Amino acid sequence: MTVSWEQHEAAVARLRASYEAIPAGAPVRLAKHTTNLFRPRAATTAPGLDVSGLTGVIEVDPATRTAQVQGMCTYEELVDATLPHGLIPLVVPQLRTITLGGAVTGLGIEATSFRSGLPHESVLEMDIFTGAGKVVTTRPGEPLFDTFPNSYGSLGYATRLVIELEAVPEFVRLRHVRFDDAGLLAKTIAEITTTREYAGTRVDGLDGVAFAPGEYYLTLATWAAAEELDGLDRRNLAPSDYHSGQAIYYRSIQERETDLLTMYDYLWRWDTDWFWCSGAFGVQNPRVRRFWPERWRRSDVYMRLIALDRRFDIADRLDRRAGRPLRERVIQDIEVPVGNLPAFLEWFDAEVGMRPVWLCPLVSSGSSTGERWPTYPLEPQETYVNVGFWGTVHVGPEAVDAPRNRAIETKVHELGGHKSLYSEAFYDEETFETLYDGANLAAVKQQYDPDDRLTSLYDKAVKKR
Repeated sequence: MTVSWEQHEAAVARLRASYEAIPAGAPVRLAKHTTNLFRPRAATTAPGLDVSGLTGVIEVDPATRTAQVQGMCTYEELVDATLPHGLIPLVVPQLRTITLGGAVTGLGIEATSFRSGLPHESVLEMDIFTGAGKVVTTRPGEPLFDTFPNSYGSLGYATRLVIELEAVPEFVRLRHVRFDDAGLLAKTIAEITTTREYAGTRVDGLDGVAFAPGEYYLTLATWAAAEELDGLDRRNLAPSDYHSGQAIYYRSIQERETDLLTMYDYLWRWDTDWFWCSGAFGVQNPRVRRFWPERWRRSDVYMRLIALDRRFDIADRLDRRAGRPLRERVIQDIEVPVGNLPAFLEWFDAEVGMRPVWLCPLVSSGSSTGERWPTYPLEPQETYVNVGFWGTVHVGPEAVDAPRNRAIETKVHELGGHKSLYSEAFYDEETFETLYDGANLAAVKQQYDPDDRLTSLYDKAVKKR
């Protein structure tokens, strides 16, 4: 959806008015119906922030390869606006309803992150609605800008962002390469992030899946224009369809060595089945899939089903009725240095035992001064691998104490990594403040939220407030 500058200013005015209507001391939250967070929060009767008018694209400039985007614009809407110009954001997170502002304040990642970092590293300018009720324009190198990534609304909410775009062709060639050894897998990831090629072929996108111990795949994506496909066997020119048909993308990784997708379908290849998590709803069963409408094959639909499960305690009721141990929800994304990836996978197999898991290499460019981003301090120019795992583990009565999640936090810290905060966290306050530079965050928050209207990051991420 395209919006005018006048519409944008009116939307910001409504946001400010809704903020002023929230009583002092009441929680400040967004009044939005969708979320990609997996941590519960305390109930509140206070009205939310009206961000209903901040969901569009203000302008796409093909000449400068930039876009002016509202903070609550989803990447689905953003891509719909940029792709007709042959452009996409430098990093497009894998789920359609992730918002641009959410990916910056809460971090996002995808297969281009090994060369383009995280979404906030291609932001040129932001307007942030702060706890003081003001809109502040901020740019790289300024404390508010540099501290905002991974702050999750504790410093405010982005209302407008200027981002870089990259030119892309119509198609994407995929090559799925299997590895039996985690050490060789890690070594290959490190080499590709340095050379940006594999076996003489350019690599534009890089991610992978660990299906089982000794069964690892890297998916190497290469952008390809239509004319580059002329030499291929004509029977192979039709791109695969993992959205409307019976085929399931993640299974194709094990089933074929090469593939061809349109750029649009490549960007959303994971969303249709929420990676592999749609299986929990029977959507991967051919008999169910045949009648499951395409418009419902989306991560936000599955998220609403999860919300219903939580509301009515459906899965736990069924487990108790069947005499199964209580489940612990183990839904996390973590990053470890690439050299420690084999150690983490070995530990994870032994202690958690959940598969598949997603693997996504990333290299942070660092802030404008080349330093670490303070609130998520990855070492600049060092290769990390994001490991994503989403599911449940039967652990018994101790499930309420989250033993697996706590063990994961400890192990990631031992291996020099970091954990994303979109899901549940269990750190004690001292450890949390050390890992996420709480002193700097508190100083910036004091400057832009002097009355402490916004919930702190620790209270949001750990105390679930």
